[in-house]
Amino acid sequence: MGIMRDVEITWDDLMDAFANPDQDLVYFLDRDTGEVFFVPVDYEDEAFWDEIESNPEQYLRVPGFDYDQERFLLHEFIRSVSDGKLKVLLERAFVGKRPYGKLDEILSFYPEEMDRLEAIKEAYFTDRIRHWLEEHDIFPFDKPE
Repeated sequence: MGIMRDVEITWDDLMDAFANPDQDLVYFLDRDTGEVFFVPVDYEDEAFWDEIESNPEQYLRVPGFDYDQERFLLHEFIRSVSDGKLKVLLERAFVGKRPYGKLDEILSFYPEEMDRLEAIKEAYFTDRIRHWLEEHDIFPFDKPE
């Protein structure tokens, strides 16, 4: 077990890192300062990568976006929609049938359902981040309740 650390981490920055779908960026958390930062995966600064690799206890790579989990969340959300017409539209968009559009576009006409989906996603990311922080013995000052 590592050293337990209390660090001030900007929760929104960590949320952005976990939610980032861009495969060309890699995010890190500096355990000493609480800073969350990113660089392109092909960043050409050997000194930077040497610093990261030689200090694995200080610089933690933030896990990437999980497309399978995102699809599972969307699937569960769609199953929970009570409006029959909306459910059919979302199911068809989910499996990629044309001309039904994108889920976000469809949900823009249903603000309550859009808010519900956002709340589900936020709860998922919050839970995932908390588990990840605990695995690394980090207890941020400003985590939301």
